Amino acid sequence: MRKRRKPTIDTKFHIDFEQWTKSNRNFRVILHSYLCPECQGTFSNYHKAQDIDWIDPETAAVRRVDGLWQALTSHCKLQPDYISSSTPLTSAIFRVFLANENAPLSPTEIYEILGRKDPQIILRLLTSSESYEGIRPVPSVK
Repeated sequence: MRKRRKPTIDTKFHIDFEQWTKSNRNFRVILHSYLCPECQGTFSNYHKAQDIDWIDPETAAVRRVDGLWQALTSHCKLQPDYISSSTPLTSAIFRVFLANENAPLSPTEIYEILGRKDPQIILRLLTSSESYEGIRPVPSVK
């Protein structure tokens, strides 16, 4: 039996996509809601948004990616109002994970990116009884 450690401000978190599947929620709906107005117009119907060919700018490798995801991570996150001082903290945290392509981040790193609130407050939000948008600690590898 594996003993779970209590998360700290240095524990890495990520969006757990399995949690979305388990709760029968459609990630693409929320992803669409986080697109900038221009991209929401381009992808007016998230059901019809398709995978696109994306060329990695560093390796020139071509791979199929979700069009909504690519729009958000290559365009929307660069918009000045993607995360503003008036963005609610829970939404700002989720937007940070989206903008960083779901790279694991600790509350301390999130604090450094956002420049607001205390890492302890961010930790409390991430470990509250209700998981916000499927954000969970990254499972430890043994």
